[in-house]
Amino acid sequence: MKTRPYIFLFFTLTFTTLIFSADKNVSQDQIIQLLGPEDPERGWVTPVDSTWQDWLRRTGEQPPDFNTMPTLPFLPDPLIINEGTTNQPVTTLEQWQQKRQWIQKQMQQWVTGTLPPAPQILTTKILQEHKENDVTIQIVEIIFKPDNEIKDTSLPFKRPKTCKMTIELMIPPGEGPFPVFMTQWNHRGWALIAVRRGYVGCVYAGADAKDDTDDYAKLYFNKYDFTRLMRRAWGTMRVIDYLYTLPFIDKEKIALTGHSRNGKQSLMAAAFDERIKAVVTSSGGTGAEDPFRFTSDNFDNETIAEITTYFPHWLHPRLRFFYGREYKLPVDQNLMMALVAPRGLMLSSALNESQGNAWGIQQGFESAHKVYKFLNAKEKIALRLRYGRHGTSARDIESYIDFFDYCFGISNQKPENKCYYSFSFDEWKKHQPADFPEPVETAKIKTFSDWQTQKPQILKNIQWLLGKRPAGALNPGPQTVSNQRKEDDYLRDVIISPDTIKGAKNIVFGPYHSFGDYLYGTLYFPEQHMSSLKRLPVVIFLHEYDYSTGYGRRIEPFFERLVNNGIAVFSFDMLGFGSRFEEGSRFYDRYPNWSKMGKMVIDVQAAVNALAQFELVDENNIYIVGYSLGATTGLFASALDDRVAGMASICGFTPLRTGTPDKGVPGIKAFSHLHALLPNAGLFLGQENNLPTDFPEILSCIAPRSLLVVAPQFDRDAILQDVQNCVDNVKTIYGLQNSPEQLLFYTPIGYNKFSEPIQEKVLSWLMHLTQK
Repeated sequence: MKTRPYIFLFFTLTFTTLIFSADKNVSQDQIIQLLGPEDPERGWVTPVDSTWQDWLRRTGEQPPDFNTMPTLPFLPDPLIINEGTTNQPVTTLEQWQQKRQWIQKQMQQWVTGTLPPAPQILTTKILQEHKENDVTIQIVEIIFKPDNEIKDTSLPFKRPKTCKMTIELMIPPGEGPFPVFMTQWNHRGWALIAVRRGYVGCVYAGADAKDDTDDYAKLYFNKYDFTRLMRRAWGTMRVIDYLYTLPFIDKEKIALTGHSRNGKQSLMAAAFDERIKAVVTSSGGTGAEDPFRFTSDNFDNETIAEITTYFPHWLHPRLRFFYGREYKLPVDQNLMMALVAPRGLMLSSALNESQGNAWGIQQGFESAHKVYKFLNAKEKIALRLRYGRHGTSARDIESYIDFFDYCFGISNQKPENKCYYSFSFDEWKKHQPADFPEPVETAKIKTFSDWQTQKPQILKNIQWLLGKRPAGALNPGPQTVSNQRKEDDYLRDVIISPDTIKGAKNIVFGPYHSFGDYLYGTLYFPEQHMSSLKRLPVVIFLHEYDYSTGYGRRIEPFFERLVNNGIAVFSFDMLGFGSRFEEGSRFYDRYPNWSKMGKMVIDVQAAVNALAQFELVDENNIYIVGYSLGATTGLFASALDDRVAGMASICGFTPLRTGTPDKGVPGIKAFSHLHALLPNAGLFLGQENNLPTDFPEILSCIAPRSLLVVAPQFDRDAILQDVQNCVDNVKTIYGLQNSPEQLLFYTPIGYNKFSEPIQEKVLSWLMHLTQK
């Protein structure tokens, strides 16, 4: 999906609001002025506020004081009370109930809005009833109102006195009691499958196709501020109120599911209503099974900014304050999942969803699993990562019902829970030798002679960090390149990628041709160049932490810029990402002494080999541009391969020796534990100063070649001053080689994002180098 243009304006301006987050004297007018325009056609934020700015102006709401909030770079721990301050472990059921109540309160504050209590049910009416194949079909309407009428004569709308919820029940033959399969109006086909398996099918008007819940906002306005998805979840609870009055319903076997936005509301309902005994959230993504911390731009899925701008009525307006400050959120979706424990919970998503993040979902699952284990219910939580994209089919729904059957004791068939991204640093560590190389620090090098003496050891240290490369990885040598897609990997057809770029042709480098260890990559080049004898400069683009779709989802505009300016671009999915997710899943079982980053670097070198031998490419003008993970990988590859003419690193690093946990960044642990990219680095947790090599040394090995370092001022994963100090140290090495002008440092105002202004900066840098 392409980035929506009005969202980009929001991205580029939002950061300024958060600069003032610690300044309680900032005015509403300043905040409103600094934020970009919104499209009210997307849905009003509240019944009286058409935009977020209107809501800010009316409520006087200010950003939270982020300076007083704990920074939690990893998922908040569901079994810790007061995390980031006293860090009291949960050891008793009473403490868990205390933590559970805190999670619910915080979720209502920042994500869902506040919920009204259960209302009186005034009337219920069966509007229609008939039979189909021995199944009784009923359309039921329930009417309710608050126990105490809310009076406010100043509203610009008429407050309804009552509200309704429409239900369709599909009751199988027999007396019951029957388990219940609940879902939303547009998933009626799902319920039909459940009915033939002995469930009462129950669909309700809490979906885009039929929604009775919009009036709830008006009914409770100015007293409770639950937003659209939470209103629909609250409507689910009213359906259960009615189900509890029916003698043929088994109250201990009420199941709920929904897909996409309905998956979000299903998880919310189960988190706040313990009468729901099992729930499946199906491809709910951001706001459901994917934690907000792993939806930022460097994960290339639906960010907080995107979801709160494009769907401003779904989640609470306060959530928008946390774009770029996700580490400051007191809660995250793993805690929403934990609220369901010990009842049944399945997280279901596709491995290659364009707006998804299967890796992030697994992190949430593993975190919530701790609570299920604590409550002796570890088999009641399941993870189902299916092949494909966003859509579902009957096989998926049958699997969901299988899970409900297991939770309800109808079947003893346990869910499979296949995890593709598991890694235990402690297990890995047991099999590692305890020999470490002698550290070398760039900051201590003062002369060119010192540099010449120390560089070989630095390169050895970099290789040590990457692990021991196994023998047998050979250059396949020059071969013919073909563009026959019939030989292509089917996953590359499933995953979104820029097959066509305006003004460009592309050639697929495949396993039968000339790219690395049986890999695929695509070269894009100017359409008119086929008849030219001039060889082209080329950029190897390395992508971010996009586990689901690899390199191709949003990068087309940048590729188009390059190609239209006479620069070819080559890209591929890195190990463990996109079409190569399975290749990375058991990497350390296969190569216990190597590292994923080491393999990624070898793949980049293989790309250089392939391009240097290709007739369209100028082998002396091969550059690397990397964002986030791609930048980190590109820095390692450029340091070890002199054929790389220049490197642009966007949000690629913060020095590991100084990126310690007390500074609020993931640091070494992100590479060694979270993403399992550099396990050797994890051997120095708590002893970061002793790390044999770090980014100052890695960058220094690129000298005297051209290096552009881009470090946005508000990157949550980096300490800007430390990055600045690193670049200053590296400048010394460039100066010793009489090439200080080859090192450029750009610190735009903004967050961790490969934004349009940064893309323009990188293009300008490349044009300067390639037109010399």
